[in-house]
Amino acid sequence: MPVAAPLLRLEGISKRYGGVRALEGADLMIEAGRVHAILGENGAGKSTLIKVISGVVAPDEGTMLLDGREVRFADPAAANAAGIVCIFQELSLIPDLTVADNIIASNPPTRLGMIDRTAQRSLAEDALRRAGGGDIDPRVPVKDLPLSRRQIVEIAKALARKPRLLILDEATSALTATDVETVLAVIRRLRSEGVALMYISHRMHEIAALADDCTVFRNGRKIATYAAGSKTDEQVVELMIGREYHNVFPPKPPPRTESGVAVLEVRNLSWAPRLRDVSLTARAGEVVGLGGLDGQGQRELMLALFGVLRGTAGEILIDGETVSINSPRQAKSDRIRMALIPEDRKTEGLMLPMSVRDNLSFAALSEVSRLGVIDSARERRKVDEMIALLSIKTAGTGLPAGSLSGGNQQKIVIAKWLMRRPRVILLNDPTRGIDVGTKQEIYQLLRKLADEGAAILFYSTDYDELIGCCDRVLVMYDGTVRSTLAGAEITEHALISSALNLAGEEAGRGSRTVP
Repeated sequence: MPVAAPLLRLEGISKRYGGVRALEGADLMIEAGRVHAILGENGAGKSTLIKVISGVVAPDEGTMLLDGREVRFADPAAANAAGIVCIFQELSLIPDLTVADNIIASNPPTRLGMIDRTAQRSLAEDALRRAGGGDIDPRVPVKDLPLSRRQIVEIAKALARKPRLLILDEATSALTATDVETVLAVIRRLRSEGVALMYISHRMHEIAALADDCTVFRNGRKIATYAAGSKTDEQVVELMIGREYHNVFPPKPPPRTESGVAVLEVRNLSWAPRLRDVSLTARAGEVVGLGGLDGQGQRELMLALFGVLRGTAGEILIDGETVSINSPRQAKSDRIRMALIPEDRKTEGLMLPMSVRDNLSFAALSEVSRLGVIDSARERRKVDEMIALLSIKTAGTGLPAGSLSGGNQQKIVIAKWLMRRPRVILLNDPTRGIDVGTKQEIYQLLRKLADEGAAILFYSTDYDELIGCCDRVLVMYDGTVRSTLAGAEITEHALISSALNLAGEEAGRGSRTVP
């Protein structure tokens, strides 16, 4: 029986940016009705690969064949017309437009020369249902949706184009656990309908649940293609990073006795209706985790502590003294020395068109200036120190920050605050969408900063990170801290039970006999 030709075949694809080799001689075969996972560290060439396939950039060398015919797309519109649609990790939605306008932006239905809003809304509703977002109102502006729901809209936008090949680049990295399961079900349905899918993710359990075939890239080269399930996670990670993979999380120090004054203390912090009487402490040398289901007030707590939110109530103490934090400027002042690593590095953490150097020094201009004028030699020295400390891979500090891989961008966000030598570090899901090697470097860095005396508040949607990194975990539910786990108490079962507030619900129902 003849074997069906692949939907898409790449042969010898290469792409360079100046002296940086992004892809070198890459071969790849994608078949209809199968999920092909692409794995690799940030900077391995995955993003360049999907940009070539989707028409964002042209390869320098190599051939791309669709249905056995050579193609070369001049732009993403040409790729879309051929049935190749990409969902990039960083959303392409226009915040001020409605959900329906975003989903049906490229070819809206018209009537008498004007957009037919009724037909547009109907098409958007159908796409949302297919993407598992039937509860999303297509009439609301995208900016009014939380990040996880915006990601569902992005997926609906792709499905509205009826793809033959759907490329998903970290499409679940911003989603809640419930939304992840919804998207995985959508992907399985598309596969059964004969759609080809390329799935780029650093979440190994999702790869195991979905993929039929896997290809690993490293340093711009294809390392191996194998059948899903034929290698252990450890073997896959070793292919990705080119070295033995062990000791994912650094060792924790012995349990501390809670004595002395905390570096950070919060008393009854509220911001109606999202935060309710939040109280916590974080001591020098301690990594305190924030757990709970997404959307329980963790993000708002970080923003309130950093002075972003207005109208908060409660008390914040630094070294036992009450402080007023009404702006990020006050939060990062010499008196408080607080840093915030935000949830979305692209829109909240970096100025992408500006240089690596400018991004690194921007939060610490007072550290590199004299009499209001930047001391270029001092700035260069500080920037070089941060690049070395965090092993930031860049061909030069004058390059735009947006030209670096996601993992290196995240390192810049962290490094720019380290130039301020912060005593309190707030991290909002800092490893979202970055590779396992960079994650490991960040885990090591957090423990190093804590050992040097920083107090760290660390929110993560990854239970393994909370278990592996944190000395204590405060689990939030409905805008307040419901439980505290420490030491051996920090288990996946305890985190999930606390996140669902099972103890609180049981207490609310009263005791009953379990049959």
